[in-house]
Amino acid sequence: MKLITTLAVACVLAIAALAQTPTPSPPKSGTVPITLDHDRVIIDVRLPLPGGSTKRVRAWVDNGNPDMWITAELADSLKLPLSGEPQPVLYGQARASQAPRVLIVGGVEIKMPAKVKAYAVIARTSVAPGMSAEISIPSSVLRDYDVTVDYLNRELTIGAPGSIRFQGTSVKASINPQSGLIQIPAKVAGEDQTLRLNLGSSFSFLAQADFLKLLKAHPQWPHMTGAVGPANMWGTDDEPIWQLTRIPSIQLGPVVLSDVAVAGAKSMGTIGGNALLNYRVGLDYTHSTVYFDELTKSRPPQMDVVGLTLRREPDKTYTVIGIASIEGKPCVADVMPNDVLISVDKTLVKGGTMGQVWSLLSGSPGEERELELSRDGKKFTVKAVVRRFLATK
Repeated sequence: MKLITTLAVACVLAIAALAQTPTPSPPKSGTVPITLDHDRVIIDVRLPLPGGSTKRVRAWVDNGNPDMWITAELADSLKLPLSGEPQPVLYGQARASQAPRVLIVGGVEIKMPAKVKAYAVIARTSVAPGMSAEISIPSSVLRDYDVTVDYLNRELTIGAPGSIRFQGTSVKASINPQSGLIQIPAKVAGEDQTLRLNLGSSFSFLAQADFLKLLKAHPQWPHMTGAVGPANMWGTDDEPIWQLTRIPSIQLGPVVLSDVAVAGAKSMGTIGGNALLNYRVGLDYTHSTVYFDELTKSRPPQMDVVGLTLRREPDKTYTVIGIASIEGKPCVADVMPNDVLISVDKTLVKGGTMGQVWSLLSGSPGEERELELSRDGKKFTVKAVVRRFLATK
């Protein structure tokens, strides 16, 4: 009887001890792998479903836009109400949407600000043409956290303010308290400018007036017409006539970015992902500071490509909308605008992301790529040479 009593007391004490054991606190920061697709940062996140489970989806980290984008199909699975009439967006339509209450990155709950604007893209499987992401994480959400994007090692870390030990050279920035958009004072060829830091952009830009002024002052800089490689962002109608150049250096405080390919744009200048592929970039929103940690001196040769400009269509095919020229001659013979690209070296491109297609069209200068295309329903094959665009001497 005494033994039974002793065991009963022991059980009661054990249960009491378990009851008093504190529930583990959620992590203050989390690190997840990056898929660098067309120089855009894509990560896996989890979203809570109405039944209590979670859904894993692809998310585009877009600190250059304060608005959230989500596919209508994902919004429906999360039971997020849509409102208003459909409005035109890039190759499609969207309606206003309620934003999800929270999303989870590497175990960290990222809570939505009350006033974040969200839009649901209708009848499309991704938030933008040629992407895999079903939702974006905008600047208006990121501004409440510490963020590090390690381009070289393909990792993103996000956490509560003060949870990340930033590394690299610090640069003071101006951060809009509402939108979270980041602007940095810069010097471009000795000229004072203000550039937006946009890790969601695959390419870098200068305002058109500044671009033309610099190109006139520096005719020796390599330049071209036509958006190829990472400059072929979305396949908009004006991309075939974009003017591009390569700037020897862009200075952001004590940090110098070398050999940056840029295009002229109607909007303000932007530092995009193509300029940062050898860096780890830290966003310290709390202290209005950006950290640049140069991990290697070399960057991948992004402009060694076949000279086409493409557009991904709603049916997931790719249409040629432009052919870059070299010395006044098209650099890909026998290809015309409106031709449909079927395959590259017998790899089908339909359904691929823009980054995946451009990886097929990249290579070492002089290499050939076999392109299968169709024109007016008839298939044909051409040999296209990989060329080094915007080459520096």
